[in-house]
Amino acid sequence: MKRKSFAFLAVVMIAAMVLGACTTPTPAPAPVEPPAAPAEPTAAPAEPTAAPAEPAAPTAEPAAPVEPAPEAVDWTAVTPAKEIVFWHQHTGEAREAAMKQIVDDFNATNEYGITLTAEYAGGYGDIFTKMLPILNTADVPDIVVGYQNQIATYQLADSMFDMNTVIDDPVYGMPKADQEDFFPGFFAQDVYPLYGNQRLGLAPNRSAEVMYYNLDWLKELGYEAPPTTPEEFKEMACKAASTPFSKAKAEGSIGYELSIDTSRFASWTYAFGGDIYDGTTNQFTTDSEGAVAAWTYLQDLFKEGCARLVTEAYGDQTNFGNGTLLFAVGSSSGLPYYGDAVSEGADFEWSVAPIPHTTPDPVIDVYGASVSIPKSTPERQLAAWIFLKYYTSPDVQALWASASGYFPVRQSVAEKMADYMAENPTFKTAYDLLPYGYFEPAVPGYDFVRDEIELTMAAIVDDTTADVKGELTALNEKANQILAEQLEQLQ
Repeated sequence: MKRKSFAFLAVVMIAAMVLGACTTPTPAPAPVEPPAAPAEPTAAPAEPTAAPAEPAAPTAEPAAPVEPAPEAVDWTAVTPAKEIVFWHQHTGEAREAAMKQIVDDFNATNEYGITLTAEYAGGYGDIFTKMLPILNTADVPDIVVGYQNQIATYQLADSMFDMNTVIDDPVYGMPKADQEDFFPGFFAQDVYPLYGNQRLGLAPNRSAEVMYYNLDWLKELGYEAPPTTPEEFKEMACKAASTPFSKAKAEGSIGYELSIDTSRFASWTYAFGGDIYDGTTNQFTTDSEGAVAAWTYLQDLFKEGCARLVTEAYGDQTNFGNGTLLFAVGSSSGLPYYGDAVSEGADFEWSVAPIPHTTPDPVIDVYGASVSIPKSTPERQLAAWIFLKYYTSPDVQALWASASGYFPVRQSVAEKMADYMAENPTFKTAYDLLPYGYFEPAVPGYDFVRDEIELTMAAIVDDTTADVKGELTALNEKANQILAEQLEQLQ
């Protein structure tokens, strides 16, 4: 593929204008394979954990001519670089400590004398913005975290290393048994049909959208279990808005707080049987029937005073912990933080469940950033690859998943974490939802589309008289225009 550095300047300019906030999870479209079942937890999960007979249909990437196989590289003639840099977004005491341990252990034990420096480079959006102007230069980090759509955007400039050139290498490659240990859906996420099936990343962890609920409050309201349908959710949320929780540590009460985040948009749309991207036509469908139904429903919750917007960072987490918010929707990676908020707040019984849905089975938005290698030199690329193999190895994965709250991506790691899941039944409840997983589109420019989606979300709930269908149709036109502009760079 020819490099399109000149054309890619347009992407850089757009990014500088529209990326003012951190990018939120943006996974690739592929079905998730059901994980191996670990030991049963000490408490029964809130929802059945059996896999559905038919998983949600996958969303395909835009079709493109298959490119020639990557040229063979004699990696034995390459000496790994001695110093490499990893840009990541991880914060929080537990994650920072685990990352430091992983890096220190790698630096002390790898046989090549590689020293890796892990640098916090900001949130996902910050990293995306920093990467765009330095692609195809010596200034790129050797390893970068990024969602699949972000990596797809980088590759418009032919700027990412294809791991297919090394993954099966007899000396430095990843043994087939290790490749097959990854859950197939997660392993396939970083292979891009748009770019001739190049492998542009590896998955170190994944998360899922879940509904957090206050079980003690539900019982005070007369319910024994969380809602499974939108009708039940509305009834409970509206009742909570007028009936404060007896153990609340702050004034006021509300049923649901919506955070303006594209993964909330996707999750609620999926719950109403819709989709936001059609893989058969390679077009966004943000005005699908399910999307219109979902956002008409949510607008009505706001109109009736049963829901409101999150107004500050992690405000829903804080209010949930204080006992003034009955339901929150967010990433399962927030489980430790919600647990701390509850323990330090109203101290009640809580758990997670799927977002209430109209579909026969839940449809769970599963996402997670992968780790990728920007193009630099063979020496730097090989050293980066050696670290990625270590970072995704079973023992390191088990350490990382237990400390971070993320789901493991390898089957053997799930088995290693059986005791952890038994001790953390809420984690297992969320983990058991993975068979119902579905992914957002991994297409170039999705970061820019997300910005438009979030503006539309706010418009719909800020003005409860807004025309939902009209807003979503206008959004869809913008989304497909952005997609077309991005894909033009491949022509």
